[in-house]
Amino acid sequence: MSSTFAGIEMGKRSLQMHSLAIQTSGHNITNAETEGYSRQRVEIQQFDPIYRPDLSRAEVPGQIGQGAVADSINRVRDEMLDQRITSQQNQESYWDTRSRYYTMIEQVYNEPDEVSIRTTMDKFWQSWQELSLNPESHANRQAVISRGQSLVNSIRNRDQALTGIGNLLNSDIESSVEQLNSYARQIAELNNDIVRSKAMGDNPNDLLDRRDLLVDKLSKIANITTDSRDNDEFMVHVDGHILVQGKIARQFDVESVLDGYGYSKVVWADTRETAVVTGGSLGALIELRDVDVRNEIQSLNTMTMNFADLVNDVHRNAVGANNVTGLNFFVQKPFVENTNGNFDRDGDGVEDHSYIFRLTGTNALKMQEQIGIEGTMTLSGPAGNVQVAYHPTDTVEEVINRINDSNGEVKAYLDRNNNLVLKATTALSPENPDFVIRHVEDSGYFLTGYSGILEGRGEENAFDYARADAVNVLRGANGEGEAAQFAVAPVTNPSTYIDINSAIKNDVMSVASSFADHTGTAMNGDGRAALEIASIRNSKVMIGRERTLDDYFADSVTHVGLMGEQAETNLLSQNAVMDDLRSLRDSISGVNIDEELADIMKFQHGYNAAAKFVTVIDEMIDTVINRLGV
Repeated sequence: MSSTFAGIEMGKRSLQMHSLAIQTSGHNITNAETEGYSRQRVEIQQFDPIYRPDLSRAEVPGQIGQGAVADSINRVRDEMLDQRITSQQNQESYWDTRSRYYTMIEQVYNEPDEVSIRTTMDKFWQSWQELSLNPESHANRQAVISRGQSLVNSIRNRDQALTGIGNLLNSDIESSVEQLNSYARQIAELNNDIVRSKAMGDNPNDLLDRRDLLVDKLSKIANITTDSRDNDEFMVHVDGHILVQGKIARQFDVESVLDGYGYSKVVWADTRETAVVTGGSLGALIELRDVDVRNEIQSLNTMTMNFADLVNDVHRNAVGANNVTGLNFFVQKPFVENTNGNFDRDGDGVEDHSYIFRLTGTNALKMQEQIGIEGTMTLSGPAGNVQVAYHPTDTVEEVINRINDSNGEVKAYLDRNNNLVLKATTALSPENPDFVIRHVEDSGYFLTGYSGILEGRGEENAFDYARADAVNVLRGANGEGEAAQFAVAPVTNPSTYIDINSAIKNDVMSVASSFADHTGTAMNGDGRAALEIASIRNSKVMIGRERTLDDYFADSVTHVGLMGEQAETNLLSQNAVMDDLRSLRDSISGVNIDEELADIMKFQHGYNAAAKFVTVIDEMIDTVINRLGV
């Protein structure tokens, strides 16, 4: 049977339950502005009745209730919504990072007209044009040098600006890795505390909120997913790889890479394998540094290298007013001192590679002439080699265009003597060197007997940079007949060191405007060399995929503008999606002050009623004990 004091016990439970509910509402109000906090509520449950449904129960009309009790304190959280926010948040951070950095890149290209590369280059061509009209003019030669120096300064300034952005990206990557490691460690520590708390039968709501907040911050840095197993082992994955498993947190690290830029590579600290991060701010930073900014620097280097090479090719074959010839107008720095381009790449003391930038054939070709032969050329590409086929009915121009339109990292054109020229571009893969021809092979005769670059056809006669003295397979290398010409690859990043030859700076009369006559001297009034240099402006010179220098400038500005627009558009789209998701989460988990105050008032009235109930029961017991029978 029920105890005389059962009412007191029931009132006590009611007082405790209402007191706990008031404290919980107060806790919610106190943390209304706390980042990541989820409102909590008390789960109220009926207390077990006195009698169980068995044969020992008393003969009473129904079970006798014993009031209510606070079963647990739970946080209000939608786990499915949290996972959706986690999966979407990395994209918002990704596009936000790209948008901010492309604003900086666009500022590099928004140079004042008077100092922009395009303007200074136009003035440089104009000075050569003026020199061709008046080759004897000392002032016109001085103008060529002065405007050439302005052009050099503009190229260097852009290179410094792009390099500065790359260095800033590299610093941000290293900072992001440190931050990611810190979040991973904190999540692992919280996992341990949460498991211990749950083992004691508690609901560690505040610890769970702190962990979810860290997961939110982590999802802004990298593309992560979360998973909780049956044994409450909380896990975090980065692009499919485990970052956190229970109380164990893996770490990222950075290590220097010899890529010519001094950048750091993100690796897993335990395996030293390259870490793949495709989303979040870290993924955006890595992509911006290793793809976007690297491409912009490579594009500038390609333009600089080819522009200087073409001017030098004419200038060193021309004669100055002082009858000096053989001078390059711009400084060229070969990557190696060996005349055959031999280089010890693996550092074992033995030359094992050939770094060659340009190959020039021996035979003069006609652009519209049908070649009348058939075969397949194999040229170095971004990943392995690419093949370019040619047919008897193809013209020389069609074959050249096919080479240039392929995905290969070798481009072709006819030089001033109508000889076929093959040039290396920058390499897409950081593992491959820039401006180095890695492979040239022909199954037929276009690159051999027709254009005069290779001595023989087939794989056994192919030019391959992965061996020393690879130039020995070129036409005439054995000393028989005219020899194909080649140039050693330049030092990486020519935009950083391009300058005018000091010999020309010291003597303006060394500026070559004429071609030598049969006596080896310049004729008075001969401005053919100056005119030929001026004509480079609109010539098809193949700087990368662009046909002319004007194509390069138009393409570079357009590309940067479109990429910046893409980043801004996608950011606005992701902002709209995340605003809706965050608003939905706030409506579920956020603290509403008015609602909490209403709950406090409700539970306060309940508390008062429970206290009155205890008072009444106390009076009843007092009557039974002290007054009954008096």
